Amino acid sequence: MTDAGNPQLQAMPDGDAQVSLVVRLQWEDVAALGQEATRLAARFKRPVTLDEAAAHRLRIRPPAPPVKTVPQERTPPAVTSTTVSPLPARSPQEQARQAIERINGTAGHETA
Repeated sequence: MTDAGNPQLQAMPDGDAQVSLVVRLQWEDVAALGQEATRLAARFKRPVTLDEAAAHRLRIRPPAPPVKTVPQERTPPAVTSTTVSPLPARSPQEQARQAIERINGTAGHETA
């Protein structure tokens, strides 16, 4: 008898462990696993199940970097009151022209 809250854990002869559980996936994820299974099947020259593809994907996945906790500052930052004049509104054409100039490295260099 299996309990949905307690997945079955089984030791395998090769030293791995097998956990049986139910996972809800979006169809895009199922398709990606199918593509992975197809790629592995071509590489191994044998049929590969979605279970094997998922296990392979989990094995080759790089470990997540450790999470660094940054202590929160207790005092709020000082507020300074300064007035800033708003920038004039630019048209989309002007914004595009300036972006292209920045990309081309011609910003500020007018040509005739």
